[in-house]
Amino acid sequence: MATPLDDPAQRDAFLAEPRLAILMSSRKSGTPLGVPVWFEWSDGEVRMFALGTSLKVKRLRRDPRASVLVTNRVGEPEGWVAFDGEMTVGDHEGAIELAERMAERYWDLDDPERQQTLELWRAAAQALCTLTLVPDRIRTGQ
Repeated sequence: MATPLDDPAQRDAFLAEPRLAILMSSRKSGTPLGVPVWFEWSDGEVRMFALGTSLKVKRLRRDPRASVLVTNRVGEPEGWVAFDGEMTVGDHEGAIELAERMAERYWDLDDPERQQTLELWRAAAQALCTLTLVPDRIRTGQ
């Protein structure tokens, strides 16, 4: 059954809002593990950033199959978009720029604590990496 989020324009509007996503990857045992992440949906790609030594990056390097689930906020009509495919783990190239864009989207950067965190990220930019998923499948529901 079709949902309003099947329409690309409505889906893009939904994804343009600052929402958290759940990144699903697999442990060595094969059991799924989900973690909340910031994301950017642009040009048919889901983009994220992470510390290159993080456990999620280690899991994705071992097994790149992933799903990224974005849902409605409390009080909104139910709706969700899921992206399924293989995650590409990039190097530090472009990671800090992505982190800066996302910080502007998700945080009030007038807050000195947020500014300080962003400065720490900038100082450690070489340790960050990009995560990019070009979905094989996009699922929606309500």
